Amino acid sequence: MMTSRNASAQIGVTGLAVMGSNIARNFARNGYTVALHNRSVGKTDALLEAHGHEGDFVRTETIEEFVAALEKPRRVLIMVKAGEATDAVIEELAAAMEPGDIIIDGGNALYTDTIRREAAMQARGLNFVGAGISGGEEGALNGPAIMPGGPKESYESLGPMLEKIAAQVDGTPCCTHIGPDGSGHFVKMVHNGIEYADMQLIGEAYHLFREALGFDAGQIVEVFTQWNSGDLESYLVEITAEVLKQVDAETGKPLVDVIVDAAEQKGTGRWTVKSALDLGIPVTGIAEAVFARALSGSRAQRRAAQGLAAGTLADKPADAAQFTEDIRRALYASKIVAYAQGFDQIAAGSAEYGWDLRPGDLATIWRGGCIIRARFLNRIKEAYEQNPELPSLILAPYFREAIEQAIDGWRRVVATATLLGIPVPAFASSLSYYDALRAERLPAALTQAQRDFFGAHTYERVDAEGKFHTLWSGDRSEVSA
Repeated sequence: MMTSRNASAQIGVTGLAVMGSNIARNFARNGYTVALHNRSVGKTDALLEAHGHEGDFVRTETIEEFVAALEKPRRVLIMVKAGEATDAVIEELAAAMEPGDIIIDGGNALYTDTIRREAAMQARGLNFVGAGISGGEEGALNGPAIMPGGPKESYESLGPMLEKIAAQVDGTPCCTHIGPDGSGHFVKMVHNGIEYADMQLIGEAYHLFREALGFDAGQIVEVFTQWNSGDLESYLVEITAEVLKQVDAETGKPLVDVIVDAAEQKGTGRWTVKSALDLGIPVTGIAEAVFARALSGSRAQRRAAQGLAAGTLADKPADAAQFTEDIRRALYASKIVAYAQGFDQIAAGSAEYGWDLRPGDLATIWRGGCIIRARFLNRIKEAYEQNPELPSLILAPYFREAIEQAIDGWRRVVATATLLGIPVPAFASSLSYYDALRAERLPAALTQAQRDFFGAHTYERVDAEGKFHTLWSGDRSEVSA
């Protein structure tokens, strides 16, 4: 039921679009009194009209009234569009709040913005928490994965509430204190980058079934449904089957066949790649997924390129069952690479910003609620429990063995796709990354020699310590640098 306006609410939510409304309802369903605020009061009233019976809510119209409805220390969750809109709401709240109060940004904020905001609020005596929230509309209502960063003392007040509304796996909440300032939003950003890679890999598998094997949507549904009962069990594989089942009411065709093949993006994938470039971490699978979406949206170029030469193409695979199994193995191996690269980026970000992030904790909270939730994450959790200093996820015994079992099929998939002219950028780049990682020697020696030739950038030797330079414009003797 709805409480009176002067009641003391334990949490406030401002920004009542679908995500904000659903998370407010989640708090109320879990026994918390929730103060509601939205720039347009109509959204507040619509939520109360439809769902006011689900728990105790406090209706407010102004920021001052909203803040006054909260018990101390005040806790306010902002669920508005990232960027300037978030800054505006933060400033409005900060002017009305008191030292010790907590502002939580639950949107998809850029982590560097969160670092800036946390410092600004700290200077004003306020606690600022950047909380990554994953799970979409369903997760927000029924239990998301939550990744809160910010001051540890704020988690003492806020943490129990977030853990209660989060998804639960084996009795463990999919929420933990990630680390200082922007760490929560950084981790959520990388989560989304992995999500991009996962979706691209599934898309490439689907495309191979259509183009290489000639399967229709119904046949592919059967494959993904079967896969979802094995090692590939995950939310994204599950919804892939659901999407492929959907029939368009207008045409009677599978809905996927009447959707324009141009995938949009909100920006978190690009942020992941930009950050990885700054940190010097090769997230090739994630990058190819971002570029694939960009290419799909280059519709004028693609139309103009229709009819370009394909060369002599190979015959399609004769053994559909074997190639289906090859695709499954390629998908699993490439997925391992995507997660390995994501965890490498998290480790690099942790070192760069002094966050002391714990990979095992992240694998634990990603097991439920979030978009990339999967059986697979239990294996990642176990890998980091066995070796917290694991140099790469690929080197954990389970994942090393999984790739060894998949490698032949993975190679066949990439080779066959290439010979058939079917683009598989994420499968191919993931395989190249793996081959580069395991190579005893790379062509980078030539690259470094070239750099020394035109820019005197020096090089190291395999048989001596220190840096060296060849006098390329002189007598080409080598000198110590």
